[in-house]
Amino acid sequence: MNIRNSAKAIIIKEDKILLTKNRDDEGYFYLYPGGGQEHGETLQNALIRECVEEIGANVEVGELLHVREYIGKNHEHSSIDFNIHQVEFYFDCTIKDGNGEHFEPTNPDSHQIGIEWILINDLPQYRIYPRELSKFLLTASTKSPVYLGDIN
Repeated sequence: MNIRNSAKAIIIKEDKILLTKNRDDEGYFYLYPGGGQEHGETLQNALIRECVEEIGANVEVGELLHVREYIGKNHEHSSIDFNIHQVEFYFDCTIKDGNGEHFEPTNPDSHQIGIEWILINDLPQYRIYPRELSKFLLTASTKSPVYLGDIN
């Protein structure tokens, strides 16, 4: 099996974060915008492309904040994710054009039904992946580790 790289955006405006809203058999869930790096593409270019596809906006890619591994066989959806091993790079991003309120995704993921600004303090109330990343966003005043390990 191959290991897949993925670039993800952490887009915070005031006290809200922009996430993609998705639906599956269990209900709604939220993901950080971004996706897989293609051959010959930098992580930054992958993230810019994926944000246009998923949130319909151009982003400015800033500092690398976190690296997360996802080894599917170790987590709750292991029955379907058993062969997935993904390394995700989370970057601080800002929207370059507009305010992110009226953008339309150009090529949303299969489970994606929209985008939504969520209050950072309300993150624990939502099904968000990776869940563990929310606790670092809630405690932004303390230094968070860059490498988060195999979390979900």
